[in-house]
Amino acid sequence: MPSGLFALLDDVATIAKVAAASIDDIGAAASKAGVKAAGVVVDDTAVTPRYVTGFTPDRELPIIWRITKGSLFNKLVLILPALLLLSTFLPWAITPLLMIGGAYLCFEGAEKVIHSLQEDKTSLAEDAEIVADKNHEEVMVKGAVRTDFILSAEIMVIALNEVLDEHLAMRAATLALVAVLITIAVYGVVGLIVKMDDIGLHMAKEGNSARRAIGRGLVDLMPKLLAALATIGTAAMLWVGGQIVLHGLHEYHIGGIAEALESLAHSIAGGLPLEGVWTWLIKATGDGIFGLLLGGLIVGALHLVPGRKAAVH
Repeated sequence: MPSGLFALLDDVATIAKVAAASIDDIGAAASKAGVKAAGVVVDDTAVTPRYVTGFTPDRELPIIWRITKGSLFNKLVLILPALLLLSTFLPWAITPLLMIGGAYLCFEGAEKVIHSLQEDKTSLAEDAEIVADKNHEEVMVKGAVRTDFILSAEIMVIALNEVLDEHLAMRAATLALVAVLITIAVYGVVGLIVKMDDIGLHMAKEGNSARRAIGRGLVDLMPKLLAALATIGTAAMLWVGGQIVLHGLHEYHIGGIAEALESLAHSIAGGLPLEGVWTWLIKATGDGIFGLLLGGLIVGALHLVPGRKAAVH
């Protein structure tokens, strides 16, 4: 009897070791996949705060929580099962889907660049009227969740592409972990960014002079930080979108642009200090320029579609 008990405990220990190893494998795969999707994550983080702009402080965190729940629903209920089915029955479709998503990111990035160069003709009175509308919160939450769906789909497809060779359970566990961790990270940072000016305002009103100075600094910093995030997010979209499309073209042996860019980066950076860093920067810049050109072409094409021109901002 004792020997049977010890054998059972030994089996349990073995199973526990296998489970721990599997968890480590899932964590490693999720980490690798998350790094690949980092550019889209940056954009997701940069885009979301604008959906909370104009609301009273007491509504900001509840709105972010509603968007967070919508994001988890997007990733875990809608996107994850669809991608698992796709990877099982139509794995060849992953690269075309990635390229379509990359082209969409290029389009979004180029549209933002064009919009930033145009004069905003909306008056303060019109802005105030929009914010005062009782349905404004619902409209903004739905818009944020819709935008999140597009970005989440791209994040999940990029993550899936990193674990296509794994078995189904590993793919499912990795994608689920990526979905949860990225959502927590993105909307946790968004919540911190959105409330930072309130924290700064509170600090500026009381305490010693150093505390008040830090508080005033935070209040002054936030508009600049949000503007910088918008710029970084747009650049990330163009870089990631261009890189994805170029990688797809490389896989299909079309154009030779990716190969030419790789050769150019190595020829320029060859022999320089920190050669790897310079090579990456040159390639990332080339990817971004390609993304901007491709996105500009898509924006221009959509302007030719009847009824679309007014919708492009």
